[in-house]
Amino acid sequence: MIDAQRKKRRAPQLTSLESLGQAAECLRTLAHPHRLRIVQMLLSGRYTVGELADACEIPSHMASEHLRLMQRCGFLDAEKHGRYAYYTIAEPHLASIMSCIEARFGGAKTASAAAPP
Repeated sequence: MIDAQRKKRRAPQLTSLESLGQAAECLRTLAHPHRLRIVQMLLSGRYTVGELADACEIPSHMASEHLRLMQRCGFLDAEKHGRYAYYTIAEPHLASIMSCIEARFGGAKTASAAAPP
């Protein structure tokens, strides 16, 4: 009976392994707390390296490296205005990914509120 049910079922449309490999690489790039914080911020507007570094409590050169990695994956755009580069989200699906993360792990919680009693 199980074999008959399997035969009736349509095979799911699967994404190519090459495409899944690209997805995995980009997800590895996102899989860092500072990068997720940067994405969270950029979803609400554009920011400079210094502003993002301050929000992540890291030096500017480290924030620049995180931004470079995310740009290489196509997640971010940068626009120069005078001495400053302003970063914005280039990949609209990041909003959905971030929404899933926030739904699962909590939205705007502070470190003290997230800590167990």
